Amino acid sequence: MAYIDLIQKIHSASKRDYLQERVIGLDKAACAEISKKFGYDYWDGDRKYGYGGYRYDGRWRPVAEDLSRHYGLSSGSSVVDLGCGKGYLLYELTQIHPGIMVRGIDISRYAIENAKEEVKPFITAGNATSLPYEDDYFDYIISITTLHNLYNYELRKALQEIERVGKQNKHVIVESYRNEREKANLLYWQLTCRSFYTPDEWEWFMAESGYTGDYSYIVFE
Repeated sequence: MAYIDLIQKIHSASKRDYLQERVIGLDKAACAEISKKFGYDYWDGDRKYGYGGYRYDGRWRPVAEDLSRHYGLSSGSSVVDLGCGKGYLLYELTQIHPGIMVRGIDISRYAIENAKEEVKPFITAGNATSLPYEDDYFDYIISITTLHNLYNYELRKALQEIERVGKQNKHVIVESYRNEREKANLLYWQLTCRSFYTPDEWEWFMAESGYTGDYSYIVFE
């Protein structure tokens, strides 16, 4: 298991006012209840519920290029994105590698219905705790800021499922915190998280679950 950072630069490029956007003057609990439905409000509604509008803008192209180089992806590769949302990363991979086999799973039917048209046929509704694929099915598995939305007992099963269906290369990206300030900011900002761990705890949990792939995390400085 290695630490491979492919996303922090994109995460850091977005400016956030943790208190004004997600805490002050809001009923945080009520907002979280709506967000956890992962419907219109979470993706395309007010910022207090989630993304505040999640539309294609090309931001995932550099990530697709970086992971393609690092993991040696090609037009003959098979890739699955767990928690793929509207499929923008998968779309970028198909543009870089015409002919690549892509699949995506997301719990949000709204995201699937509003996915990028080019990859919508390859995205299905589902949960990472029970993947509808055979053993050693994919050359590369990626999950970006998704698994921390699971309870710890679900997280263990999801990591075991990733290990089962992946041939070799796997990469999980989660939210984390390294100090009390980042912990407070994460708690201010999050709406759907159920697993809150430091990097050391994440590494321990992944190892205990039998996960052997790579991982990284984003923090809220």
